[in-house]
Amino acid sequence: MNAKTLTALVLGGVVSLITLVVVIVLPSSEDPCADQPTAPGSGLSDTSGAPWAARAPESGSTTPTASTDPRGSTSATTSVADIPAAQANPSVTGAPSPAAGIAPIRRTWPLPAGSFTVSDTFGARGGTHMGVDLAAPDGTPEFAVADGVVVAAGPASGFGNWIVIDSVDVNGRPFSAVYGHEWASGVKVRVGQRVKAGQEIGAVGSAGESSGPHLHFEIVPGGRLTGGHQIDPLPWLDGALTPSGGGAFPYSANPLCSRGFGSAGGALADGKVPPELEIWYRRAGSLCPEITASVLAAQGRQESGFQRGLTSPAGAEGLAQFLPTTARATDPDDGRPYLLDADGNGQASLWDDGDAIIAQGRYMCSIAHQVERWIGEGKVHGDVVPLSLAAYNAGEGAVLASGGMPNQVAAHYSETRPYVTNILAMEAQYRAPGSMGRFQPGHGSAGADILAAAQQWMGTPYVWGGGGPQGPTGGGLDGPGLTSAAVFAASSGAKTLPQTAEQQWEAGVEVSMRNAQPGDLVFSRFGVRGPAEVGIYAGNGRMIRSTDPSGVSEAPVPGDARLRRVL
Repeated sequence: MNAKTLTALVLGGVVSLITLVVVIVLPSSEDPCADQPTAPGSGLSDTSGAPWAARAPESGSTTPTASTDPRGSTSATTSVADIPAAQANPSVTGAPSPAAGIAPIRRTWPLPAGSFTVSDTFGARGGTHMGVDLAAPDGTPEFAVADGVVVAAGPASGFGNWIVIDSVDVNGRPFSAVYGHEWASGVKVRVGQRVKAGQEIGAVGSAGESSGPHLHFEIVPGGRLTGGHQIDPLPWLDGALTPSGGGAFPYSANPLCSRGFGSAGGALADGKVPPELEIWYRRAGSLCPEITASVLAAQGRQESGFQRGLTSPAGAEGLAQFLPTTARATDPDDGRPYLLDADGNGQASLWDDGDAIIAQGRYMCSIAHQVERWIGEGKVHGDVVPLSLAAYNAGEGAVLASGGMPNQVAAHYSETRPYVTNILAMEAQYRAPGSMGRFQPGHGSAGADILAAAQQWMGTPYVWGGGGPQGPTGGGLDGPGLTSAAVFAASSGAKTLPQTAEQQWEAGVEVSMRNAQPGDLVFSRFGVRGPAEVGIYAGNGRMIRSTDPSGVSEAPVPGDARLRRVL
């Protein structure tokens, strides 16, 4: 072997070694879930591609404006609609346990893409509508939204017929998916049958108390037949794959992606967070239905402003400002630490973007589940998301000791409450338009859009201090909460009104009653500090307002009214 040959071999070996080190050591910048099956048309900024952006109905088809939620004798511990008694219904069987062999949750939409519109939302009709109505042509195929076991299939009071499928999520918590109003011929599964996500299980009908063909769909953590409580299914479905007419791909095939995250996280508006963080907020926002990507992004903005390398005086670290001791604590939902090696680089670190954001999501979901239990036990009062945010800031014990929003020490008023208020105000800026099944601005005038946005909350209960840019809070709206929500929605988040009628009086320009247009704000009951009430002009001397006890309703414009135009 001559010198030239030896030199070439040595150089070749060095190059090979360097290549091996680069391949093994350097982390990949690619999304490890990018090669998994994805939903067609998942660009979030194009709402025309949303699953509920249906094609024009065929001639003779009917789009119902509502369905009747069946309500009758129920258990005193539940808030669900009428449940056929298991012992009296041969089409009911027990719910599966986490040991029943159900695969990790894989979500799909229950109807084919482009086949339906959202005709009624969760919480409508004064809070009695416990699901979402998806209007679609009679016979449209229905799909299982997750792997599970059929526990009811057949006649049901109010629904005519229903299908209930029990599943278990990645953390071992049971939930039910409920499909209602099928014709008898549209029930295509039997009790005890195991189904897969995306499998056809039925067909849209109009049986029972229904005004036209549609699917009434519910998600019930805890189980529909075992005392669970319904949640809004649209955030739960948020980012899930939409079946084509022939079914759906599995939700995820990558083990990393199936650890409770890896979905599109569609509640996050496109381009609102630094691009390298977007995938992590989407994944963290798919961990549990209570905590969306938009909530986590707003919280991240409040905690760190999306700046890396920060350490607070109290020792909280990273993007999510996590205390290391909390990060290492055990998540009661799955027995693992809150902080995981989510980015797969071999080390779980609060200084890694993905690890920190997934830890934030895991901790928020754990808090939300605890808060839900306390609310169910009557130990605290309020909404899950605000109380979970308060617990993240002040500790879960502060929420429990206060019976709700922390009120025990001065810092709860000077720090915790503003912290929650700021995040809730920012959340809507990070939420993808239409991701919650809410009003979308059309191509009409700004005033017409304000009016249309307000009309979506007709019948919502009055709650003093309720509402804001994100919509109802505490189960309802007051007058300024209604106008703030309507204007924010109509402006696609560009315009945020203050929280009181007096402050809103300073917005926009005053217009005379003679020049009033729908969507103008109507102020009345003027005092030394300004108006005490505000609503939205609806035309023909009428307005939409939220007052006690009628809630959001239409009423005549008061005699002392003055109007302002804010868009």
